[in-house]
Amino acid sequence: MQSTVSSSNAMREVAVRYSLQPGLSKFKVQAFASGLLSAFAHNPVILIPGFSGEVRFDPASLESAYLRMVVDAASLEVSNDMNDRDREEVRNLMYDDVLDVVSYPEMIYECSRVTGSSVGAGRLWLSLNGELTLHGVTRPQPIAATVVVGDTNLRAWGDITLKQSDYQIKLVSAMGGALRVRDELKFSFDIVAEKSE
Repeated sequence: MQSTVSSSNAMREVAVRYSLQPGLSKFKVQAFASGLLSAFAHNPVILIPGFSGEVRFDPASLESAYLRMVVDAASLEVSNDMNDRDREEVRNLMYDDVLDVVSYPEMIYECSRVTGSSVGAGRLWLSLNGELTLHGVTRPQPIAATVVVGDTNLRAWGDITLKQSDYQIKLVSAMGGALRVRDELKFSFDIVAEKSE
């Protein structure tokens, strides 16, 4: 039986600060193809290695929780097994036409509204009600995550689905139109953060 995490002013502890650790984390986005190449499961997978940020978190007081993550848009990498020419075309489309990294070099997620429940010793299910700024557009973006709190770090994992059109991103095609990208993107994350000094 799940027990609801509650906060109490009398029992509230100071929230612990954590720094996001991209080198210990996995963060990627899956695009879904239509067109000729979709029959060959040629769905672009983009790795997101360049990000930074901080977490403030106290499992006994979710009202004090805070997350800010900043992604370097120019750090994204095409992960698929494809020839160099196709990889370069997808990369250029992503940087220039999709993300416009010159005009919008960062993607930012910020959240200070968290609810959740305990699902076991040191493990929580959390609902983050934050805002995502992408391609110059800021919108509410809820995220559901499972979080494990350790002695020196915390780990959070889950999935997010969003539509590019919600962020005024035009849908593009590559390889002579043989690869067209659908509106929906699926983000998967397994993020590690370590206690800050």
